[in-house]
Amino acid sequence: MSTGVAVVFLAVVAGRFLLPLLIPYFPLPAVIACLVLDGVDQTIFQAFGYDPPGYQSYDKAMDVYYLAIAYLSTLRNWTSEAAFRISRFLFFYRLAGALLFELTQARWLLLVFPNVFEYFFIAYETIRSRWSPVTLLTTWWLSVAGVIWVVVKLPQEWWLHVARLDLTDEIAAHHWILGLIVALLAGLAITFQRLIRPRLRPVDWDWRIRPEPLPEQMDEPHEQSAWRTKNDAVWSWNTFEKALLLGLICCVFAQMLPDFTGTTTELFIGVGITVVLNAAISLAMARRSWTIRSTALAFVARLLLNIVLASVANRLLGRQLDGYDTLFFLIMISLITTLHDRWRPVHGYRVMTAPAGAGPASR
Repeated sequence: MSTGVAVVFLAVVAGRFLLPLLIPYFPLPAVIACLVLDGVDQTIFQAFGYDPPGYQSYDKAMDVYYLAIAYLSTLRNWTSEAAFRISRFLFFYRLAGALLFELTQARWLLLVFPNVFEYFFIAYETIRSRWSPVTLLTTWWLSVAGVIWVVVKLPQEWWLHVARLDLTDEIAAHHWILGLIVALLAGLAITFQRLIRPRLRPVDWDWRIRPEPLPEQMDEPHEQSAWRTKNDAVWSWNTFEKALLLGLICCVFAQMLPDFTGTTTELFIGVGITVVLNAAISLAMARRSWTIRSTALAFVARLLLNIVLASVANRLLGRQLDGYDTLFFLIMISLITTLHDRWRPVHGYRVMTAPAGAGPASR
């Protein structure tokens, strides 16, 4: 690999890791940027004469990572509990499917477990930019998810992962495809303007790119820690969700890392133990009102803690760290648990303070 190609490769990979970190603060533009980069990264590599080995696994792992950040941002930002519950199911359903695909390489699994969460997230954020999401019924959000699943994602998953067709290659070989795409987009725009837009109720506000502000009672780290002290526990759904989330993510990434030699079961158990220890330590700190205000510094502190825990555990077990692979997993665990601990209290507070009768069935 030449120096120029290496720079391009590192820039694309860095973009796929760093862009998702903007999703919690600029949800719609950031997730669209991630979606676009996901669609063109292989084309960029090929333009420089480089085709990364094992690209399919790399691509799926990057997808899982940025969708995980998007899911965590729903804890922070989403005010509709109905939409949140649907998105949580769609996210974990896809995540389980991604792991099954990595373990079996059976492409039909990607058709059974389509990535509906991604477009559902975009639909929610598009609606939220003009209307209040809490005014929409659960059945409406289910209809949105169903349309995306059947009309959008099933054909897309078949095209990309079963038929293994690349849009840019097909356009280069058949120029009429580009004209068809333009015609379809124009038709959709006309349909929206003439049939859908006149039936929409008046907008609730001007365009809002930034998410809803955090509740005043939950917009400071010490308030989030206080909520965890009162409502969380080491053995709880929150800890289970973090362990499941990170176990699935790390097992997907393990299929991409060339030097990883452990088994999926060992990794899942190791990640689960690390998450439980993190929960115990972070809750102990919260009960003593030890709070790091900066999220970035909290992540760094947790990463250092996890490096120490991993070093001690490996010494006690008489094993050596796998170097960069172990560090990669510890970074992922530290990042996800830090963000989950910061933003899960925000969602919990919104649920606990929702007006009577404003549950998922009535929104």
